[in-house]
Amino acid sequence: MNQKGKILSVIGDVVEVEFFGEELFKNEILVVEEKPSVLLEVISAKEKNKFLCLCLKKSEILERGMKVKRTKKMLEIPVGDELLGRAIDAFGNPIDNLGEIKTKEKKPIYQKSPPYTETELKKELIETGIKAVDFFTPLVRGGKLGIFGGAGLGKTVLLSELMYNLVNKERGLVVFAGIGERIREGAELYQILKEMNVLPSSVLVFGQMNEPAVVRFKVGLSAITIAEYFRDFKKREVFFFADNIYRFLQAGNELSTLLGYIPSEGGYQATLESEIGTLQERLVATKEASITSIEAIYVPADDITDPAVQAVMPYFDSVVIFSRDIYQEGRLPAIDLLASSSSLISPDFLGKDHYFVLLEAKRILERQRELQRIVDLIGEAELSFEDRILYHRAKKIINFMTQDFSVVSPQTGKPGRYIKREKTVEGVKKILEGEFDRVPDEKFLFIGDLSDLKT
Repeated sequence: MNQKGKILSVIGDVVEVEFFGEELFKNEILVVEEKPSVLLEVISAKEKNKFLCLCLKKSEILERGMKVKRTKKMLEIPVGDELLGRAIDAFGNPIDNLGEIKTKEKKPIYQKSPPYTETELKKELIETGIKAVDFFTPLVRGGKLGIFGGAGLGKTVLLSELMYNLVNKERGLVVFAGIGERIREGAELYQILKEMNVLPSSVLVFGQMNEPAVVRFKVGLSAITIAEYFRDFKKREVFFFADNIYRFLQAGNELSTLLGYIPSEGGYQATLESEIGTLQERLVATKEASITSIEAIYVPADDITDPAVQAVMPYFDSVVIFSRDIYQEGRLPAIDLLASSSSLISPDFLGKDHYFVLLEAKRILERQRELQRIVDLIGEAELSFEDRILYHRAKKIINFMTQDFSVVSPQTGKPGRYIKREKTVEGVKKILEGEFDRVPDEKFLFIGDLSDLKT
């Protein structure tokens, strides 16, 4: 049986090959005989004996008529402890100038998610040390936290701070997927993790903004494969970080356009939902270990109703929404406390004290938003005495949720603070009870817990 074929055409990253004999299977890797370093991935059958493939390297060196041969394998990535402390590309090649990585095993990047009977819903909250996250959008072991926001609002800073706090406190492993982000940001993250001694517990997988769409599309799957290995074979607790998931969906859209597929009504690929599903359904907790996922999602043009943003949002237990208005007011992290939400808001997860304080805090924040319109129009003097008290308590809570971060302390000159969840709950409770009604609202900006308050 003939196991060789030839290239019929090369259009950008899409390569059409002709293959006689056995049919090729989806995602099979083909090798170009004249250029063994060039790999082609089978995507679909065009017609009998003709297949569309994606070039996993630069396609400029390919020519019509070049011979290709089967491998009968999917794309594989190295896995193992040897990857800890290293930065690699989507194919497992080192990009940190620290020499070759020798691992004993490789795993295909396409894996099925664990069966339902093997997964487990854990009720253990993970403290992050970040007041706004711990109080309004808690993180549960094996769960998912999504950080949504437009460009330049601080998503990456929050994600980096979470990484720093969780590794130092939980002593888990970090697998980071840099999907379609700037080279500069990747280099800065690498340096931050190195300086803070987090790098030895981390694996960084990058597919940068300047790389082809096929590479940016694969990097998330490669990183998840590494995370699954540590969860399933090493029984380790894994923290999976991704920055940013929108770029994964954007890369899928570019590939869909290259392959000539008809887009959906919103302009995105028709396979948008299934593509995000193949990624997110693998990030779960099993009975023996878990992958806890924290992911940044870029919101194009600050439009939270964008189809790609809406497609990914239901997968998260807790959703953090960044606001440009809050950022411009100088309150950092620039989180919209009312727009952010969580499915974990129940006494079972939070405990009764946190739960009832949170409900009351949300109630007065919603009332404060209504009162703010009156204040903006005719001034605070027109509020009733009771509304004025409530208005200022809400402003104190909003200011209390600001915080200095360790990962940007060299730029700000202020040391980062880790605040325990019970201290945050206690602080909000005392504000709601009126214990600090005589303290000016601005005194609550960028303090740690209430013991830092200078009255």
